[in-house]
Amino acid sequence: MTELHVPVDEGDFAALVESHRREIQVHCYRMTGSYDDAEDLVQETFLRAWRARDTFEGRAGARTWLYRIATNACLDFQRRTARRPQRYEPLPGMNHGGGEPPARITWLQPYPDDELPSAEEQPEAAAVSRETLELVFLAAVQHLPPRQRAVLVLRDVLGLTAVETGEALDMTVASVNSALQRARPTLRDRLPGRRADWTATEPTDRQRALVKRYMAAAERLDLTEVATLLSEDVTLTMPPNPFWFTGRDALVEFLSMSLDANSPLFLGHWRHLPARANGQLAAGVTSAAPVRRSTAPRSSTCSASTPTTGSWRSPPSNRTCSRPSDCPCGCDRQRGDR
Repeated sequence: MTELHVPVDEGDFAALVESHRREIQVHCYRMTGSYDDAEDLVQETFLRAWRARDTFEGRAGARTWLYRIATNACLDFQRRTARRPQRYEPLPGMNHGGGEPPARITWLQPYPDDELPSAEEQPEAAAVSRETLELVFLAAVQHLPPRQRAVLVLRDVLGLTAVETGEALDMTVASVNSALQRARPTLRDRLPGRRADWTATEPTDRQRALVKRYMAAAERLDLTEVATLLSEDVTLTMPPNPFWFTGRDALVEFLSMSLDANSPLFLGHWRHLPARANGQLAAGVTSAAPVRRSTAPRSSTCSASTPTTGSWRSPPSNRTCSRPSDCPCGCDRQRGDR
């Protein structure tokens, strides 16, 4: 690690923390699984660092010092929110498929690749390791208690020693080792058995072509083509939306309504842009709400466009929607389900 001492001058301090912004935000993202929360926690980290700048003694470098502050800011946040993964529950009248309900992690969000630290900004490969940004890995980490999660990230992802981890978390070395011994088996139980099943490689030309076919088919509302691109064991969740589907047949049944312009559940016309998130191919999506000709009250329509990334529908915080609580557009977020 390249270590610097914290300058007191405001301008120098700002330049220092900004040079670490991207890697600290990735760290907060690993700890929380939420892009939005990671952004907020970076600001909280830098504010705490500024307030504590005169107490920095220089025994550890500035980068290590910032990681310590960020980790504890994340732990404080997790204590306040007390978020734990739940299980999706069946919704009346909806065919979810024959599989087991997946874990429901309403705050899990994708992370855009173009906001990751560059090789120049963060040469240490461990801090931006592709597999530790996989959504499968991040979802598994959310099952760990906050302190075990912090120990695992600091030790196994960032490569800190047990002594350094203990200093960052105000724990003894024995406590660090004990937490790590409990965290690793839990994580293994939550991950697919073979590493190849959950770690992505550089996308192939075939995979890029498949994504293009999907985007084109969805834009022209071609359900038949979309169905041919789905695997038999596909699973779809849309945090914070309560909808979930296991298996192609159940998902196609849902899509047959949401892609049908004559259906009351029609989500509107989609437009896709190619993207990268969490080291994988992705699609940025906007859907224009359909114009409906009916005598139904205005309160039964959703008037906002919904930007989405991949399969995560995350309406902007200023979005308004007057549909009932089962609105398929994802606006159940307004009921605090986030």
